[in-house]
Amino acid sequence: MSKLALHAATILGALSISFGVSAQQAKDPSIVEIEKYRAMLAEGNPAELYELRGEGLWKGKRGAKNASLEQCDLGAGPGVVKGAYAQMPRYFADVGKVQDLESRIATCMMTLQGFSDEQIRKTPFGSEASKSDMEALVAYVVGQSRDMKMNVPLKHPQEKATYEIGKKIFFYRAGPYDFSCASCHSEEGKRIRLQDLPDLTKPKGAQLAYTTWPAYRVSQGELRTMQWRLWDCFRQQRFPEPQYLSDTLTALTSYLAVSANGGVYAGPGIKR
Repeated sequence: MSKLALHAATILGALSISFGVSAQQAKDPSIVEIEKYRAMLAEGNPAELYELRGEGLWKGKRGAKNASLEQCDLGAGPGVVKGAYAQMPRYFADVGKVQDLESRIATCMMTLQGFSDEQIRKTPFGSEASKSDMEALVAYVVGQSRDMKMNVPLKHPQEKATYEIGKKIFFYRAGPYDFSCASCHSEEGKRIRLQDLPDLTKPKGAQLAYTTWPAYRVSQGELRTMQWRLWDCFRQQRFPEPQYLSDTLTALTSYLAVSANGGVYAGPGIKR
């Protein structure tokens, strides 16, 4: 997992997503020390444990139908997990809409295993008191795209529409602080609390940011998914917090994922 050290960086802000350090900022001694800390963390990423647990959940028979997720179609055909995450979000004909990884896994859990929507939404994010099966499943699936190039499709009319909605969300300013995602992430050279803020409107920034999420958060002791990352960004902006598996989160994820096309996926990552 040492390759993750090249990408292990985090930010705090309205849209806190991992990213790399610019050449100018790398000269700052404080930034250099932070990078050393991240590199040490990346050598022993606990996300591996989530991947192993997720594989067991994926292949195990569960739910009212006592079935596994091994026939789940993530876009590359039933049962194909390898490389699937590198091509998501995408349009799925069986539901007639664009889905990201979490919403697609939820669909498979309902159709193949018999879980209810209420059961899936009950524990989307883990805590000390209750672990999340979804976070483990996500860790397993994304790990199967490691070292593969992001290649999110933008061909179907709904894929194009979802991307455009996500782009509007990214630039939409509102709330008590009149914030948007772009307030922090559309210019070079910004930072907050010693953390640099990537320009997510440019391929380089988007690629380095998107390709290390989902990630294990050391400060929380949990693996966090992309839906959690964006949900927490809305919270930090003092926006109304979006519902788990909402189309809003899928659209914003689509914009970021397409912007990251061509980048090599290196997750699950590890963050502060």
